[in-house]
Amino acid sequence: MRVLLVEDDEPIAQSLRRGMTRYGFEVEWVSTGGAALAYEGAYDVVLLDLGLPDTDGLDVCKALRQRGDVPIIVISARSDETDRVVGLELGADDYVSKPFGVREVIARVRAVMRRAQPRAAGATTEVGPDRYGPRLTIDRKAARVRLDDEEVSLAPKEYDLLSFLTQEPGALMSREQIMEAVWDANWFGPTKTLDVHVAALRRKLAGAVTIEAVRGVGFRLIVNEGAADSRDQGAGSAS
Repeated sequence: MRVLLVEDDEPIAQSLRRGMTRYGFEVEWVSTGGAALAYEGAYDVVLLDLGLPDTDGLDVCKALRQRGDVPIIVISARSDETDRVVGLELGADDYVSKPFGVREVIARVRAVMRRAQPRAAGATTEVGPDRYGPRLTIDRKAARVRLDDEEVSLAPKEYDLLSFLTQEPGALMSREQIMEAVWDANWFGPTKTLDVHVAALRRKLAGAVTIEAVRGVGFRLIVNEGAADSRDQGAGSAS
């Protein structure tokens, strides 16, 4: 999915761009309203900041909406209800207030795209749960995890962490990448909470997946293909 990001704050733009790219989005970034209106590439959704240096983002929103029906999500530090109402009345499809997490923005984008691209009438195609090896399934639509056909009770952040790590099984994810994607793009402070959640997943999903720790770097999730792999996942867990 192609995203046009209109944001003049470089740290926010780069953080959001990195986070969305890891989830498979193609993000083109421009920092002014003029550049957004002059952009000639293709895109499926617009993430639009209102506080732009050259023009009011609401004017850009209005101009983009007059051009077509591409979904527009406003991202802004303006949390006043009036700005929200005006933005939606000018054609925005959703409004996200700063500060925000990458996962929240991605969820909003996916929700907007589902509304903008409804299934054809009579279509029967359903996206089923994702399967990881013979034992683990993740139903991302329902946010449910099953191990050996039994539902596993996960805390919200445990589910978010598992969902993120299983996006690319076998890939090494740094602690910073994980904290940014699962907790918040602007997370500050210790990352010990990550170790606690990894330990919980190891315990609850023992045998189905192995979460390997790479000291000083991060973690990688390995899917165990054996039907009853009971290897001790605690080995090497120190980080």
